[in-house]
Amino acid sequence: MRIKKTLGGKYMRSYKNDFPIFQKNKKFVYLDSAATSQKPKIVLDAIQEYYATYNANVRRGLYPIAEKATKKVEKVREQVARFINAKDPSEIIFVRNATEAINLAAYSFASHNIAKGDSVVTTIMEHHSNFVPWQQLAIQKNADFVVLDISEDGFLDLDLKIKKAKILTLTHVSNVLGTINQIKDIIKQAKAINPQIKVLVDAAQSIPHMKVDVQNLDCDFLAFSGHKMMAATGIGVLYGKRELLKQMRPFLYGGEMIKEVSIAKTTFTDIPYKFEAGTPDIAGIVSFGAAIEYLKSTGIETIQKHENRLIAYSLSRMKEIEGLTIYGPKDIEKRSGVVSFNLNGIHAHDVAQVLGDMDICIRSGHHCAMPLHKRLGITASARVSFYIYNNEEDVDKLIESIKKVKKIFKYG
Repeated sequence: MRIKKTLGGKYMRSYKNDFPIFQKNKKFVYLDSAATSQKPKIVLDAIQEYYATYNANVRRGLYPIAEKATKKVEKVREQVARFINAKDPSEIIFVRNATEAINLAAYSFASHNIAKGDSVVTTIMEHHSNFVPWQQLAIQKNADFVVLDISEDGFLDLDLKIKKAKILTLTHVSNVLGTINQIKDIIKQAKAINPQIKVLVDAAQSIPHMKVDVQNLDCDFLAFSGHKMMAATGIGVLYGKRELLKQMRPFLYGGEMIKEVSIAKTTFTDIPYKFEAGTPDIAGIVSFGAAIEYLKSTGIETIQKHENRLIAYSLSRMKEIEGLTIYGPKDIEKRSGVVSFNLNGIHAHDVAQVLGDMDICIRSGHHCAMPLHKRLGITASARVSFYIYNNEEDVDKLIESIKKVKKIFKYG
């Protein structure tokens, strides 16, 4: 096991060794984990094992490998429930991604509980996936669409606009600012003002990086994606309180979500299966279980502390660069592993393009958060996002490369 020195003189293992992609190109610097994470060997092996040894459909066949696949899927459901401290595995619905999870909640719950004159409340810092579905729902229902603003340092301004709200939907961590919203306090305050309000949390940017306990938060729904937490693409989760899920109508209709079908009518099966029509992404679910095991063995607290060190280091190094503007909270303890920035006179796309040519992968654009960028007075930004496999050497390469970008566009 390779050990390397990190900030503060302490030593920790090099997690890059667990990820095959970094072994193929030693110069490769991946700083776009907010978009999707790289996959450790344990996850890739789990996918290969499924397809090579027990590839079969679930909840259908009675032969051994079909039964094994079914048991594995349900075991992962239990793993996810424990990982977020849900009361029961039936509160875990497998979907394609956080986007589908949010749309499921909007369609199956909110659309049947919101009427003209009600309010749907979201925030200016949301990813489009947690903004557009609610905007469109409000338009369809002739309800008020209320968007909470942020302070100049990137924190939410929760006010009395939620008095008439049927639902409050907000991100746990901003994918642009890195702001960690104090979700527990916000939910407590919201329900004190309006006891009938239901709260959905977009946890796509938080669950991979910090401990999330749905019972402690008291959220009604929580959505997240597997691919941002080292699982495969195409798998995600909607958590919902059992009593709410039981009231909700199915999102999709088809096989495996019914009890009985006749010409006259159809009766649907119990939760969570009434929301899981058709063949699920079995390999994705299997990968999800392996990713959770990797996260548990690494320690979510270890990941968060590691990212805090990298954020502190990267922000201090970025101050060396004249004309570089950083967005989001200045307090390291109040932001996650995301740093969005701009260079004066150089478009974010140009920054990302040149860095990419140097084998440094970052994101540029509006990051599916156009209302927030407009609020910040910019059209685009460059974004760096960290995970457990990054280290100070990656940050040093980034800083030196940004300096080269400045030289290229000034003297090129």
